[in-house]
Amino acid sequence: MTERIELYPGIRLTVFTDSRFKQNCLSIQYVRKMDRSEAAMNALIPSVLLRGTNSAMDLRQITLRLDELYGAAVSPISRRAGDYQTTGFYVSMMDDRFALDGESVLEQTLSFVKDLLFDYPTENGGFLPDFVEGEKVNQIAAIQAELNDKRVYAVRQLLKNMCREDSFGIPRMGEVSDVAAITPQALLEHYLRIRRESPVQLYYVGSAQPQRVARCLREMFAFEQRDYRPLPDHTPLKLSGKQDIRERMEVAQGKLCMGFFTPVTNRDKDFAAMQVMNGVFGGDVTSKLFQNVREKQSLCYSIGSSYYSAKGVVLVSAGIDFDQEPHTREEILRQLELCRRGEISDTELLSAKEALISALRGVYDTPSSIESYDSAMELGGSGLTPDAHMRALEAVTREDVVNCAKRLLLHSTYFLEGGSSHEAD
Repeated sequence: MTERIELYPGIRLTVFTDSRFKQNCLSIQYVRKMDRSEAAMNALIPSVLLRGTNSAMDLRQITLRLDELYGAAVSPISRRAGDYQTTGFYVSMMDDRFALDGESVLEQTLSFVKDLLFDYPTENGGFLPDFVEGEKVNQIAAIQAELNDKRVYAVRQLLKNMCREDSFGIPRMGEVSDVAAITPQALLEHYLRIRRESPVQLYYVGSAQPQRVARCLREMFAFEQRDYRPLPDHTPLKLSGKQDIRERMEVAQGKLCMGFFTPVTNRDKDFAAMQVMNGVFGGDVTSKLFQNVREKQSLCYSIGSSYYSAKGVVLVSAGIDFDQEPHTREEILRQLELCRRGEISDTELLSAKEALISALRGVYDTPSSIESYDSAMELGGSGLTPDAHMRALEAVTREDVVNCAKRLLLHSTYFLEGGSSHEAD
């Protein structure tokens, strides 16, 4: 059973009551408009908050406190959903039914989470410099690790150029230079603005009754002085000019990315049909791209397509030999044309639908998957439940897939090839 409760203006709680799990979960997410000027700070803040409180001044004391709470765990959250970015915590805690002597694990855990959010040590008008600098190093390392994965790097480069006039082109963790420029004072000032202005999305999965959870969270936020400012609605994708980008690097394998766009987003009535279309095209091992471009023609080592439904972007990514680039491009477009002409077998259609439906069936298996799915649907503006989503997928016809394929258009491409110079067309 799902219940949604408005705790205060701009602070909304969703409770999914379910007694199947030994571990319950709670997510606390401040929601921001995705913006280059603050993306890196939004990603950094929860990690800095987790370094210590005024009553638990270091990671060792934080760990000891969590151990006392039956091994509760708190991890940072920084997610992207369309034009929005979130910052906050994901909390896992034992259900009260398994505690000794009737202890209230929920209340005790939320009391500690309140300290993490609001009772942090400061110095000279900012967060503690050691906390900030330590987490900046970690965030820069995470960004660089992504860049060292050449497939991820190629996708990121294409998105940054294809969507450079849209929030979707902003890296979720910011650029290395953005992180390096953050000061303890600027970070605390920004966090105080977040606390004051931002919508807050709270999501609980567990056996506790909604009103009990609501009471605990009302108490957590009761003292906050807020000037809540609603966020603007998600906007259609703002595309830059078309580009065919080529970059040289010392790599053993070429990385080809082709960026397509569609007006169909997760807020559109044809959302499920577009998901199936992507599945038929390149979303799985039964897809046309995998079966034909990789298996039958051996044009690539890896290939697949991803549908970023909040903005209507489909990316095809392939690992190839450098000399196979023109043939691979041509064949990718030919497979899309087959979809547009309706040359889709029953097996391709059913396999694509079943893969998507199977994933949705798994949503109810863990508290984290329930929280992740519903949070994404709410933030993205869809609001689909897993059951409604499955019904929509089951109803998709071959004609629906054809119509979606016809609305998918190539915009820009990126090719990472061997060499040492850089050039772009």
